[in-house]
Amino acid sequence: MPEPSAIRDTVASYLKAVATGSAADVAALYAEDATLEDPVGSDPVRGRAGITEFYSALEDMRQETELLAVRVAGDSAAFHFRVRTETPDGAAEIEPIDVMTFDEAARITSMRAFWSPEDVRSTS
Repeated sequence: MPEPSAIRDTVASYLKAVATGSAADVAALYAEDATLEDPVGSDPVRGRAGITEFYSALEDMRQETELLAVRVAGDSAAFHFRVRTETPDGAAEIEPIDVMTFDEAARITSMRAFWSPEDVRSTS
């Protein structure tokens, strides 16, 4: 089981990569056979190649992330964060809660994002 500090480091790296990294940077934090369900209820994405493709939609967006709370227990973390996205039409914010599991190397083995479209707020 990874150390809690290693899990917290991966969560911080994830938020930084989502804000300023490439799709490959984000996907590199995942195990090769990881799953992603974003948002919960959507079809899961499986494997690093699919995860890279999923995050490629963020590459041309200007985003900021802020960690609001994180809880680590065993090989899992739940964290609440804010994402502000700049678009040509203005800005939007959302505060999802993500639940992740991790392998021994603190790579993400599963991610489930809890949010829905009504959680997105226009800020401009």
